[in-house]
Amino acid sequence: MPQHKSAIKRVRQNERRKIRNRASRSKMRTLMKKLRATEDAQQATEMLSEVKSYLDRMASRNIIHKNKAAHYKSQLEKHVNALG
Repeated sequence: MPQHKSAIKRVRQNERRKIRNRASRSKMRTLMKKLRATEDAQQATEMLSEVKSYLDRMASRNIIHKNKAAHYKSQLEKHVNALG
């Protein structure tokens, strides 16, 4: 257990951030799964912009690496382009 006041606070902050980041990462995965499951090209195109925006937001907040976000966006674009 931490002994210093600042270390105790740091533990509390890390715990809150971990919960928030986990929820964000879960939402990201859910959005990507829904997009991959979509068969309609029109709907997939609309969803793609939302997912790409969310991935960029995650990368800017350092929840995922920017190259990982770029990789995901590329893969999802390939999927959408193959639909229609």
